[in-house]
Amino acid sequence: MISQTLLKARRYEEEEGAKVDPVKRPLFHLSTRIGWMNDPNGFSEYNGKYHLFYQYYPYYKKWGPMHWGHAVTKDFLHWEYLPAALAPDSSADRDGCFSGSALTLDDGRQLLMYTGVIRAPESEKDFFQGQCIAVGDGVDYIKQANNPVLEFKDLPQDSNGFDFRDPKIWREKDGTFGCVAVDKTEDERGRVIYFKSDDGFNWHFHSILIEDNGDIGKMWECPDFFEIDGKYALLFSPQDHLHKGNYNCGNVTVAMIGEYDEKEAKFTPTTINPTDLGIDFYATQTLETKDGRRIMVAWMQNWDSVLYTEKEFPWLGQMTLPRELSVKDNILYQLPVRELETVRANHVEYKNVEMEGTTSLEGIEGRIIDLLLNIHPAEGKFQRFEIRFAQSEDGDTYTSLVYRPKEGIIEFDRSNCGTRRSTMHSRKVHIDGDYEGLKLRFVLDRYSSEIFINDGRQTITNGYFTDLSAKGISFLVDGKAVVDVEKYDLCL
Repeated sequence: MISQTLLKARRYEEEEGAKVDPVKRPLFHLSTRIGWMNDPNGFSEYNGKYHLFYQYYPYYKKWGPMHWGHAVTKDFLHWEYLPAALAPDSSADRDGCFSGSALTLDDGRQLLMYTGVIRAPESEKDFFQGQCIAVGDGVDYIKQANNPVLEFKDLPQDSNGFDFRDPKIWREKDGTFGCVAVDKTEDERGRVIYFKSDDGFNWHFHSILIEDNGDIGKMWECPDFFEIDGKYALLFSPQDHLHKGNYNCGNVTVAMIGEYDEKEAKFTPTTINPTDLGIDFYATQTLETKDGRRIMVAWMQNWDSVLYTEKEFPWLGQMTLPRELSVKDNILYQLPVRELETVRANHVEYKNVEMEGTTSLEGIEGRIIDLLLNIHPAEGKFQRFEIRFAQSEDGDTYTSLVYRPKEGIIEFDRSNCGTRRSTMHSRKVHIDGDYEGLKLRFVLDRYSSEIFINDGRQTITNGYFTDLSAKGISFLVDGKAVVDVEKYDLCL
């Protein structure tokens, strides 16, 4: 039976979500149906569609008692909203249904595993957290009577007693079930705990997969562990990270590539790098498609730099474009899903354009485009190369990316995007590898840019809410640059 709490959320999102002007949403990035969105949950294939759930508070554009929103797609581009899947309506999750994941059981049902939370007595910030299960048909889900199926008694004794969340489940090669979740030690070190189950319902501790030595933030969140291209990858999002190297401070994302010792059930990273270097990227989750691709999605926002929408937008929160992952030289590469190329139209291309001062090119404009730049390394000498996009006709409003080849630096800046909020607006990125030449790919939707550097070796993800009339693109060069420019409109 569906609870009154869930029915209320479903009625509200249907009525209020129908009032949202589609033009005031992203075109192909999933945004919350109404209200607030954060972490992606339950990213999985079920009954021929890809399901993506998300942390959800439908009633207001701020974080609140967490529900699970729900949408499906067949191509990672066209999204259909389904009714909210979970609401905080049971004794194990009365203060929120936090992040989790999903898979298909042998009997054809879909299993959701999520973190149920109960507010600690006399506390404003602490929750008792346990891992819960719900099973359903892809729309409606029944929570298990014995929730939570994992709780603090199942953790090592030095757990801090409050932080234990974000289960990511999968099927093992022998048909059993695996799960990683995160907790925090008493001395505030994050770690990933590995659990196993024979049936997906009864779980037990297997190992501490990896534990921080104090270098990578405090609490780790949203783990994902999988094999890819002969290596193992562990993705997670640390909180309260100190600025080091190419990492930003605060809430960041990490990609560890390394080796898994199956006998000891331990993961040893070979490389540790930021997953994305933009402002708006957090809480990754992946799935494997039937054709063998590993696809990743993330929340296109950040706890420390929430870029609030204007009042006429009744929603806040969108997901990244799903990305195809690969590993080369122990580095995680990311590219837009190949399905994006099927909606390209109105191709415009320029080869070997010599740019000095300010340059605009006929046909190179737009807010919903796939734009590719190849800046030649030896054919031009310049100190600074800037591209401005989402630019107004008067030139006062724009977002920019600046490339300084001698320093090997790219800097993203949205401080002129039209925002009236004093959140973080710029990021500086040190380019990996050979940066004398540079390849850039900009995937622009109405309210975001995803920038792929050198075939996806690094990425920069950011949102903005510039008026849609601002669609100009211009190039500003100190010196002379020789550039190939290619643009496609994205027509869905």
